[in-house]
Amino acid sequence: MTQVLACGALIVTLSMGIRHGFGLWLQPVTQARGWDRQTFAFAIAIQNLAWGFIGIFAGILADRFGAFRVLIAGSVLYALGLAGMALSPDAFVFTLTAGVLIGAAQAGTTYAVVYGVIGRQIDPARRSWAMGVAAAAGSFGQFLMVPVEGFLISGIGWQQALLVLAVVVLLIVPLAAGLREPGFAGGAVPPRREQSVGQALGEAFKYPSFQLLMAGYFVCGFQVVFIGVHMPSYLKDKGLSPQVASYALALIGLCNVFGTYMAGTLGQKLAKRKILAAIYLGRSIAIALFLWAPLSPLSVYVFAAVMGVLWLSTVPPTNATIAQIFGVAHLSMLGGFVFFSHQIGSFMGVWLGGLLYDQTGSYDIVWYLSIALGLFAAIVNLPVREAPIARAPAPQIA
Repeated sequence: MTQVLACGALIVTLSMGIRHGFGLWLQPVTQARGWDRQTFAFAIAIQNLAWGFIGIFAGILADRFGAFRVLIAGSVLYALGLAGMALSPDAFVFTLTAGVLIGAAQAGTTYAVVYGVIGRQIDPARRSWAMGVAAAAGSFGQFLMVPVEGFLISGIGWQQALLVLAVVVLLIVPLAAGLREPGFAGGAVPPRREQSVGQALGEAFKYPSFQLLMAGYFVCGFQVVFIGVHMPSYLKDKGLSPQVASYALALIGLCNVFGTYMAGTLGQKLAKRKILAAIYLGRSIAIALFLWAPLSPLSVYVFAAVMGVLWLSTVPPTNATIAQIFGVAHLSMLGGFVFFSHQIGSFMGVWLGGLLYDQTGSYDIVWYLSIALGLFAAIVNLPVREAPIARAPAPQIA
């Protein structure tokens, strides 16, 4: 268990940590290339959409053949995407590399794949806690990597910084060896499951609680990716220094270490639907107070700390609920479908942020939309039923 958690946590730290700092590149890239903000935002929006869509198939492959090969492929694609992001000559190539390539890479190196291993290898009594540990590691990666990325950009330039990260992300390759699963040794296919992929999908999509979890996760993606990508520029537009944004993003990552760990731990004791509703409600309140309070570095840091506690804390209870309802045989795939909903929300949040800013000169509409969506997500999570789904017994063969 220790090896699985350690290697999984380090992989998520690298993958999520690098991704969390992409907002720091918005202004350097657009100013150097002469693009508007919508161009950069669209590429990151495509990244989130590709991450979600390809994550479904990465989950299917990881469930069937093990996570090891998927993680290797994801690491290589991540390196190629970061290098391409640095060297793209035009907006189209930038969208292909920063968008499609890195999105595919994240599909193979983040939660859906890693959580599939955790779900299969960790005892159900500790599953929610273990997922909280992995999510906390991803949060620590945000805290660790964002200042490093800011330092690299200011020290060696934005292009060279991306090339350095392209080398660093290849550390996922040796870490993936720690997530080899006995049932998949030598490329062997695990024993026959009770359900086929089609049966598992049909069961899940007909189940109202699965649909409600998808709706809530859409909101999660909308909020966090809009804030993560556009908040640095929002703060700079308001006259605050770039360092305030870097420290705020790092503070989000640091506080989310505690938030995700607490969410995972509480998921062993409390109803996960109530934890999710409280998280979404808390986000709406935090955003509203941030907008209404006088803006200063202190108010930014307080907002970042509160949002940090709530940032990825939806991940452990959402995935643990899926495992609790449907079992772990198709966990990576079902988690991938729920995460696809998250990434559609991410696409909308980051793209609308850039589009409406270019049209109105303000992020206000998207901020207030984030508040309304948070209230919606709090409401739709309350009716979720967490009990294992009732299935007819498999027919016995004489």
